[in-house]
Amino acid sequence: MKETKTGCLFVVATPIGNLEDLSPRAQQVLDHVDLIAAEDTRHSGRLLAHFNIDASLISLHEHNETERTSGLLKRLHAGDNIALICDAGTPLISDPGFRLLQEARRAGLAVSPIPGPCAALAALSVAGLPTDRFVFEGFLPAKTAARMQRLQGLAQEQRTLVFYVPVHQLARQLGNMVEVFGEHRVATLARELTKLHETISHGTLGDLQELWQRNPSQHKGELVLVVGGAQEAETTVDELQQLVSILLENMGPKQAAQSAVRISGCARNRAYKIALELAGMR
Repeated sequence: MKETKTGCLFVVATPIGNLEDLSPRAQQVLDHVDLIAAEDTRHSGRLLAHFNIDASLISLHEHNETERTSGLLKRLHAGDNIALICDAGTPLISDPGFRLLQEARRAGLAVSPIPGPCAALAALSVAGLPTDRFVFEGFLPAKTAARMQRLQGLAQEQRTLVFYVPVHQLARQLGNMVEVFGEHRVATLARELTKLHETISHGTLGDLQELWQRNPSQHKGELVLVVGGAQEAETTVDELQQLVSILLENMGPKQAAQSAVRISGCARNRAYKIALELAGMR
C-alpha cells in the first residue's frame, strides 16, 4: 500500500496596512495551497480578491481554534497544504494559531514560515531605541490591578519593551506606565504603520501622554508602544531615601516626591511612597 504524503502548514505573514507589502512568495503560496485558515474570512477575503487569489477559506480564531484544530490536522495528514494567516502581520504574534501549530509539530507534520510584515518589529525598527535586546509584551491585561502588577514586574527590565495597545486604552495605559516607570522614560508611539495616516511620535512617556491628550483626532487605528528599558544605574532605595529626606526638610511629601522624580528620574509612585513613609516617621 502506497503511503500518502502529508501536507505542510505554511505560516504566512500578510500586510499590516499597505497591501503591496505582501511578498511574491506569500502570494504564490496563498494561490496554491488547498486551504487558508484565516482569523476573519471576510477581512482576508478582501486581501485575496485584491491579488486575484481564488482560495478556499476557513475561519480560525480564539473562539473556535480548539474545535477546528483536529479537522485541520486530518487534512494535513491526508496530504493537503494549508496556509495560516491572521488579519494583519505575522500569525501567532498576539494572534490565534498556536494550538494548531503546536499540534502539527507534535504530529511530526511539516511547518514552514513565509516571513513578512510584523507591527512589533516595524515599530521597533524606527523607534530609535536599542534593538540588540528587546522584550515583546503584546497586550497588557485589561484589568487595572493585573496590568499594574505586570508593569511593576517590568520596572527594572533593561531591555527595550514592545507593547500592542488598544486605542481606547492608550490614555489609561500611558498613565499606568508614567506611574510605574516614571514620566521621563523614553518611548515611541507608532500609529497606523504603513497606512495613509501613519504617525510615529518620539519623546518621554510624559510627552506622549500630553501629546495624546492634545490630539483627539488621532484616537483611532492600530498602536504599538515601544518603551526604553530601565537604566542600569538607577537610583538605589538608600540613595532615593536620602534624597527625599533632604527634600522633606523644605517641602511637603508630594512636592518632595515630584522633585525627587525630576532629579533622579525614578518612578513617581516609588518616590511618593518613600516620601509618605519618611514624613510619617518625623
